Amino acid sequence: MEIPWLSRFAESWQDRVAQGRVPHAVLLVGPPGVGKRAAARWIASSTLGLQTGALPTHAGEIPEHADLRWIAPPEDKESIGIEQIRGLVDHMSLTSYEGGGKVAVIEPANAMTVNAANSLLKTLEEPPGDAVLILIADKIGKLPATIFSRCQRIDVAPPAEEIGLAWLNQMQPGAAWADALRVAGGAPIAALAALEDLETSALMARDLNALGRGNGSAIEIAARWNKIGAGFVLNWLSQQVKLGLIAVSAGRDRAVGLLIDESVLRRMDRRNLFCYLDIINALRGQPGGSYNVQLTLEGLLIDWASGLQDCRQDMPLDGMNLMLASGQGRQG
Repeated sequence: MEIPWLSRFAESWQDRVAQGRVPHAVLLVGPPGVGKRAAARWIASSTLGLQTGALPTHAGEIPEHADLRWIAPPEDKESIGIEQIRGLVDHMSLTSYEGGGKVAVIEPANAMTVNAANSLLKTLEEPPGDAVLILIADKIGKLPATIFSRCQRIDVAPPAEEIGLAWLNQMQPGAAWADALRVAGGAPIAALAALEDLETSALMARDLNALGRGNGSAIEIAARWNKIGAGFVLNWLSQQVKLGLIAVSAGRDRAVGLLIDESVLRRMDRRNLFCYLDIINALRGQPGGSYNVQLTLEGLLIDWASGLQDCRQDMPLDGMNLMLASGQGRQG
């Protein structure tokens, strides 16, 4: 599907091409979910003579072309290393396979290590032939000034709310796009993922409130939540318990974003809520695979169903985590 709010960007780029003013190094800047990667695909395809429409499109594949390199962090890492950039520099120095120049995309550019960024500087200053380097950055604050200063910046901003909502409603009419767009900071593509999170959050709130009223099975709910993923579940629980503490401490029924029912919160002692939050946050800080997620979720949910009566503040956090991880001290 075409991305309508990128029309001004596309027109500006086509004008540059027509006037022979295409920059050798471009930095696409903007918040996550506004279409920077779609814009990079579109530039790469049009530069290499591949078929493109008038506008960038969402969910397109990375073009396959001998003269294109798309650099991103490896699946098992969070950064782009120097060897990746050295390989890219070597590729860019070669003659174009099909005679139409070369294109490289680095995303996100702010994920490059210091050494990787330094190894790219000479190529940015003196790009070979008709090479075009496209850097994508979600966070320009983490981008070295030496890289930033050698690229022509193009800002990609979120569209007006009505434009974003109209586009999203074409994707899935009638969905809670206004809420999702608000969560995503006005970025429509990010709102697609935010909607899924909203739906997941609503289902988890339903489970947590049912348990808090004495209904449902903690073990069955833990099995469902385990499929969602420990990271999302623990982050969500931490946020909801924090909001619950705000509501309890302020003596009011609701806090913005709180999904735990007031009748459930009334069952919980404030000190035990703090204790529960400490356990959750300690688990969030542990590396994946260091504890049994299923048993840990069962322990957390069994405690919740009991009104947190067994949450002991005199027990060291390491002891709590060990108990949760091993499933000891919990009765189902």
